[in-house]
Amino acid sequence: MQTRKKKQDIKRLTTAAVFCALAFGISALCNVVPITLVPSLPFLHYDAKDVLIAICGLILGPVYALGVSLVSALLELAISSTGLIGMLMNFLSSAVFSCSCALVYKAVKSIKGAFMGLAASTVLTTAFMLGWNYLITPLYMGISREAVAALLIPAFLPFNLIKCGINAGICLLIYKPVVNALRKAKVIPSGSDKKATLKSGLPAILVGICAISACVATALYLNGVSIF
Repeated sequence: MQTRKKKQDIKRLTTAAVFCALAFGISALCNVVPITLVPSLPFLHYDAKDVLIAICGLILGPVYALGVSLVSALLELAISSTGLIGMLMNFLSSAVFSCSCALVYKAVKSIKGAFMGLAASTVLTTAFMLGWNYLITPLYMGISREAVAALLIPAFLPFNLIKCGINAGICLLIYKPVVNALRKAKVIPSGSDKKATLKSGLPAILVGICAISACVATALYLNGVSIF
């Protein structure tokens, strides 16, 4: 029994390591091809790694999501120019998003729980990062706290909402295909994803597409791009 538990733990750690590698790869790609969501914050770029970390949380639970958030943030030190402060902000943003989603889904293991978890993670991450941006941004931007406060509602708020909304939508769209691919590749051992019972289905696809479309349209509008 103990040997079986050890094997299961090793398989879970291996799965988490795969998600760490994937999250780092996506983050590196987003750095190579930066996407600015809000023109008044050109130093903040869209990063899709939280999609993979959230999926890891849905499969393995919030503790693993926290661990992957930390390891991926540490790995980003090799490619980031923001140093330890940037690493800390990346870790906190990813951890709040993925762990809050995983915690809600752990309590309500259904498509409803997934919707609730992703909605909660979007709101909580946005609120948390507003406070964190107010405290930390002056330290690495070299501007006054009053100047940062003036940017919170018109700039930081839409940036975080758009980023989290896009990531939540993508998570709904690709969760099932990612799980199926990892299972076929034997990265996810049989029975290890019993908690991850989210069925993609038409509702998840529709909600995901609507969330992504609304966020992208808002980002284009803020950047002065006409969509009609």
